[in-house]
Amino acid sequence: MAEKLKIIPLGGLNEIGKNMTVYEYGGELIVVDCGIAFPGDDMYGIDSIIPDVTYLIKNRARIRGLFITHGHEDHIGAIPYVLKQVNMPIYCTRFTAGLIKLKLEEHGLLKSTKLLTVDPGKSVRTGKFTVEFIHVNHSIADSVAFAIHTKMGIVVHTGDFKIDSTPIDGEVIDLARLGELGKEGVLCLCADSTNVERPGYTMSERAVGQTFMRQFQGCEERIIVTTFASNVHRLQQVLDAAAAHGRKVAVTGRSMENIMRISTELGFMKVPKNTLVDINKIKTLPKNKQVIVTTGSQGEEMSALYRMAFSTHKQVELDSNDKVIISASAIPGNEVTVSRVINELFRKGVKVVYDRADMLHVSGHACQEELKIIHALTKPRFFVPLHGEQRMLQIHCQLAQQMGLDRNHVAIGENGTVIELTAKTMKQGGSVPAGEVYVDGSGVGDVGAVVMRDRKRLAEDGMVVVVLPVSSHNGDLLSEPEIITRGFIYVKESGDLMNELQKVAADAALSVPRKRSRDDGELRGAVKSAVSNYLFKTTRRNPMVIPVVTKL
Repeated sequence: MAEKLKIIPLGGLNEIGKNMTVYEYGGELIVVDCGIAFPGDDMYGIDSIIPDVTYLIKNRARIRGLFITHGHEDHIGAIPYVLKQVNMPIYCTRFTAGLIKLKLEEHGLLKSTKLLTVDPGKSVRTGKFTVEFIHVNHSIADSVAFAIHTKMGIVVHTGDFKIDSTPIDGEVIDLARLGELGKEGVLCLCADSTNVERPGYTMSERAVGQTFMRQFQGCEERIIVTTFASNVHRLQQVLDAAAAHGRKVAVTGRSMENIMRISTELGFMKVPKNTLVDINKIKTLPKNKQVIVTTGSQGEEMSALYRMAFSTHKQVELDSNDKVIISASAIPGNEVTVSRVINELFRKGVKVVYDRADMLHVSGHACQEELKIIHALTKPRFFVPLHGEQRMLQIHCQLAQQMGLDRNHVAIGENGTVIELTAKTMKQGGSVPAGEVYVDGSGVGDVGAVVMRDRKRLAEDGMVVVVLPVSSHNGDLLSEPEIITRGFIYVKESGDLMNELQKVAADAALSVPRKRSRDDGELRGAVKSAVSNYLFKTTRRNPMVIPVVTKL
């Protein structure tokens, strides 16, 4: 039987986030990326969502390594949770390793995890795979694509990328190497689809630096800048603009402080001399000499900017002598929280600069023309669009066809779909488990669909508890049922309804035949059904009804 190269996405398809892809060849596996997704508004109490790694647990003896393209949460956030179930060596670049180390320390996994750093341009041989690290541009430092070499052929896995001809660190994407691989022959391209709906090219990160210079020029207010903590090149440009205008910079927010420390230690950020000061000391300077860099670009409730906006930050009190620059776009789903913070800042008289037309933020993902360049350079025989919702995957498929690829050579899969390749064929062959695992506090996977359905119902309709005092001697109802409500109605203002509910519950309890050993389940069922029906009929609401039998 001919050997096959299998590509199995466990996350990142038909969604933004939770990126994880398995490559399987010759009885061995490697895993690329291990990210989280952020919960939707209806996922009450959930902190994050990680991929279902049942397939990896089942095949743990065959795994040769976890390879990470870059250090964003949707590519590294699930690592601690997955490592507790499947220990495997991790291969990544230096800056990504610095971010992963923070997570491993937090979860007590640093000593038990083999974390190996690889420079772009180098390769790692592990089992039947040789993985080549190729430098790409993205909105975080030290990002790479992978060329995965097997006897079957080469797979190019782009990770998240864009083509930036004027990057802040001077390191342009290695298009020359991608072109060489195209000449050698690329069996399959697996590429980022996030920005495939956008025509043209993504603007260079350097455009944001020019905006900062304009915003700092002649400004008499204190400047507060918020952006994604992981965007080291953006932070570098804030530091450079501050130094050029004689301002000192302070940093607030745990993730921002961690990133600044790691990036300066590893040499990915160069802090201009005498520019960085402690947040407590910066207050002694005139306001027009201060810059504060803060977390909170997505309106997160515990972030430093949110606390400033709502006057709960210990060191920073905002007023009309402040200018806040929001150098980020709202991630889909975060628009409401970002708007809430902006409105509160306006209420304080703060000058808020957040208009995307002023080039305060540029994307880290390739637009259509850049994707075409990658397709043209690599000239793949087969193509698998990754990292995107269904419409993005479909549009990327159409783009590949414009580049001359046969529709039968493109596989749009679901999470868990097994895509099988030989040197000449591509087919989708079955699937593996690939659902969502919810992280809630310290619990991982203990909250399932039933619990989520209950939470949704409690959030939307509330709860009614009916306490039934029953004689343990003969099963008689000893007194009127007690009605307790939470999130349904305020009891004191609804006396008539409560009286009616007591009557309905009592009648239902009395309708169940009394026996010496009366079945509590039958009693609870009758009361629950009667109360639920009555409430829906009278209030058009459907709260969770919980009958409780107390034997006295």
